[in-house]
Amino acid sequence: MSKRSRRYVALLEKVERNRIYELDEAIEILKGLHSTKFDETVELSVKLGIDPKKLQQPVRGTVILPHGTGKKVKILVFASGENVEKAKNAGADYVGGAELAEKIKNGWLDFDSVVATPDMMKIVAPLGKILGPRGLMPNPKTGTVTNDVESVVKELQKGRINFKMDRDGNIHLPVGKVSFSSEQLKENILAALSAIVSAKPPAAKGTYIRTISISLTMSPSLKLNPAKLLQDLR
Repeated sequence: MSKRSRRYVALLEKVERNRIYELDEAIEILKGLHSTKFDETVELSVKLGIDPKKLQQPVRGTVILPHGTGKKVKILVFASGENVEKAKNAGADYVGGAELAEKIKNGWLDFDSVVATPDMMKIVAPLGKILGPRGLMPNPKTGTVTNDVESVVKELQKGRINFKMDRDGNIHLPVGKVSFSSEQLKENILAALSAIVSAKPPAAKGTYIRTISISLTMSPSLKLNPAKLLQDLR
């Protein structure tokens, strides 16, 4: 195991490791843990009470964070015909077809989201091994394979993000920056949790959400009260 830095050890002393925090208090403590020169990302981590091996498809979905992620998102759109202009007018950073696919095959990955029109999937499909593991592969289930490129690009700019359960049954997603106000972070976190609850598979039995925690890019995590949070969503 790698040795923890003195800074991280000092932060650990400010956190009660076995305590379950209320959301408002956890956000304030998290802000107090910020001690880096850059604007750290606040990350939400959710442990699901689901056996990933028993699901045909992992839990996945999308959420538009009310206050965005605080990060400028670079959007790539695979499109042709009139959709090229629509994507450009909506603010996409890169728009094209086979020439962009070739760049990606050669190692270019300077983008954060990928959208494709259905007719372009024959060009995008061979990129699955590159884009898939990075969570960038366009998918009809997340709305990133669409002819309505204009709306999707604008949503991505506003803070729409995709989430997907990993092989251990966890979901991790950014919910803002430490520089956000406490109220902005709270609203983003509740929006993200609501989307995760909505993505619950109909066949899922028992406790759906086991644990919830928040952390900064370089801080210990704080465990939250799942029952109270889920109650707040109702």
